[in-house]
Amino acid sequence: MNLLEKLNQDLKDALKNKSELQLSVIRLTKAAIKNTEIEKKRTLEDKEILEILNKEAKKRNEAILEFKKGNRLDLAQKEEKELEIIKTYLPEQMNPEEIKKLVKEIILNLTSQGEKLDLGKIMPKIMPLVKGKADGKLVNQIVQEELAINLF
Repeated sequence: MNLLEKLNQDLKDALKNKSELQLSVIRLTKAAIKNTEIEKKRTLEDKEILEILNKEAKKRNEAILEFKKGNRLDLAQKEEKELEIIKTYLPEQMNPEEIKKLVKEIILNLTSQGEKLDLGKIMPKIMPLVKGKADGKLVNQIVQEELAINLF
């Protein structure tokens, strides 16, 4: 079952169970998918749908931070619940230790080839490996930490 079929099935289940929040989140997600399909003039593949889901999750994360800054905990909680629903469709996220291990492997590979290490050489090699499984900011932070360790 692909992601779109799963979303459609969960939409039906949410309608039957009268789960308003889940229904709302799935409808918004499906609308974002449909808009992208119209824009690209074709049906989307699962990896493209995953990108849309990641964007939706990122929007929720940013909204949570802003609502907490504005002391609107009620809205922050609503966004957190929506984020939990979206996360059920995303692949399991890598933990920082797994990312660190990948970064170290790439650094070792590059240094063994005699290349000078910098962020611009490591990021393009690691991002395809962690796409959809890790936040880009976290990966960037870990790469910078490892570069700082390996420079001295």
